[in-house]
Amino acid sequence: MEQRVTLITLGVADLGRSRAFYEALGWRGQEVEETVFFQAGGLGVVLWGREKLALDCGLDGAGTGTGTGFGGVVLAHNLRSPDEVDALLAAARQAGATVTKPAGATSYGGYAGCFADPDGHLWEIAHNPGFLLAEDGTVTVPDFGSL
Repeated sequence: MEQRVTLITLGVADLGRSRAFYEALGWRGQEVEETVFFQAGGLGVVLWGREKLALDCGLDGAGTGTGTGFGGVVLAHNLRSPDEVDALLAAARQAGATVTKPAGATSYGGYAGCFADPDGHLWEIAHNPGFLLAEDGTVTVPDFGSL
């Protein structure tokens, strides 16, 4: 696994409120299918409903409230192919991770799975053909208005 993060997804209680907060700080986001994407230097920050995020990571949605259970943050590591996703999930499992969601096709035309590290921190391992990765691993959030 390359030592990098491509996306940080924050599980939020109220998408509109959270987007307004970040935009009041000067960030500019794009909303697509109840998800807000921000370019943040060489990575992306994503706002998504907390329970939807938990379910997408293979958790049952229980304990998604603040203070207990699911922490509401998922780190993503994007790769260049589905085969790389499978290999990294296998390596994570061998290193002691718990695969919470086996890799499979996604609604956005990609391929992804999730694991929890030994302390329960969630990672999404994904191939998303719409998010371009530079040679150094930095990601560019697409212009959703042009899609």
